[in-house]
Amino acid sequence: MSKLILSVFIATSIDGFIAREDASLDWLETANSSVPEGEDCGFHAFFSSVDILVMGRNTYEKVLSFGEWPYREKPVIVLSSRALEIPPDLRKMVEHSSETPEKLYKRLSEKGLNRLYIDGGDTIRRFLEAGLIHDLTITVIPVIIGKGLSLFGGLKRDVSLKHISSKIYDFGFIQSSFQVIQ
Repeated sequence: MSKLILSVFIATSIDGFIAREDASLDWLETANSSVPEGEDCGFHAFFSSVDILVMGRNTYEKVLSFGEWPYREKPVIVLSSRALEIPPDLRKMVEHSSETPEKLYKRLSEKGLNRLYIDGGDTIRRFLEAGLIHDLTITVIPVIIGKGLSLFGGLKRDVSLKHISSKIYDFGFIQSSFQVIQ
């Protein structure tokens, strides 16, 4: 069984929100308009290093609303306790699971995978609380939105981190990477 690494790569507002209360990402879209063409803040390199993307139902439904599915080159597992509608053109790429983080981790570890990308606020919190996240890359966007969906709100325990690096982009984004201390 391989040592499976679980990683987070996400953006937040300065006040720690990943979306508005209605799940809108308009603030992020506005901020991205200041990013020079071709700059992806390391996302492509990160995404190339993962075997599977694991996301929650809300994130999946948000991504579906974008129109074109952006993750065609990687398998995606959507965690949800309820039945999930997967469009026919995505059925070979997207799998539904109602497994706990621990059961999913065990199953995918046994497949010999190396790295998972964990995305979506609730899903990230569930995996953090289970002690399964190994590292986080958080890009802070220079905007305060006041209220919204918090990345870490509601965690039931402290999660200690070791700062690995930070990068300040000329257009104002600040990206920091952390290792989770288990």
